[in-house]
Amino acid sequence: MKHKIIITGSNGLLGQKLVNLFSKEDTFEVIAFSKGKNRNDTAKKYTYYTIDSTNATEVFQRIDAIKPHYIINSAAMTNVDQCEKEKEKCDLINVEAVKTLVKAAKKYNSHLIHISTDFIFDGKNGPYKEEDEPNPLSHYGRSKLESENLIKEAGINYTILRTILVYGLVDNMPRKNIVLWIKDAIENKQILTIVDDQYRMPTFVDDLANACLLSIQQNAQGVFNISSSELLSIYDMALEIAAAFELDSSYIKRIHTSQLNQVAKRPAVTGFNLEKSKKILNFPVVPFADRLQVFKNQLLTSKT
Repeated sequence: MKHKIIITGSNGLLGQKLVNLFSKEDTFEVIAFSKGKNRNDTAKKYTYYTIDSTNATEVFQRIDAIKPHYIINSAAMTNVDQCEKEKEKCDLINVEAVKTLVKAAKKYNSHLIHISTDFIFDGKNGPYKEEDEPNPLSHYGRSKLESENLIKEAGINYTILRTILVYGLVDNMPRKNIVLWIKDAIENKQILTIVDDQYRMPTFVDDLANACLLSIQQNAQGVFNISSSELLSIYDMALEIAAAFELDSSYIKRIHTSQLNQVAKRPAVTGFNLEKSKKILNFPVVPFADRLQVFKNQLLTSKT
């Protein structure tokens, strides 16, 4: 018997990668939920439903008909400044929609895998372990922490995967990620001002999708950190991106966070301790530069 798996937010970067990955696995029957027309031109064996994640009645009725073994929630509002400006909309997507999934997971004893963020931390004591005390600075961070707590307190089977600055390539990209944005800007000879006092460990989307599969294979319960292995300033990340794509790094200029007019506060230093994920999930811990080469090869292949 195949295990039924629902993937929410299936039109997004991670959502498409998850559908591609799980639809190749013979043990899964994949059902994809997302808003609007299906953007995925790669995956073949799966079912797609147009569903607004904030429509609790519609979502629950659809899940009720499927009775899934697993639910992976990759639907989220992740634009940090937009979340600050549109708090009600942010809460509908990042909190209220999760309540519906929790309710369904409880009813059908489904294993819920939920994607969270480094922005639940204030950036004063990074890199962080899974059990470190959260203290979000932004509404986005608060909404993601609230959804985490909802899941933890629900008495269900769950895996929460916290991640950082996800980048990668899928069909009909919903929007640019940091690597493509920097690459394209330099290729178009645009001057980029990049902060040198915010530190992150960016995550290749293929690794995050794989972590979802590993969570199921290991029946992993609880919270796990997923990212690359090196803590880099966003400025240094930009330099690595320029080097990987053999681009002119003179277009990249340093700037301090205090010089930016960002609506939402960002944590200064996040990053993760990855020991738990390495040990329990068998998650491969790889430097950003190595994954950039894989990403570069994917881009080259997609153009041929």
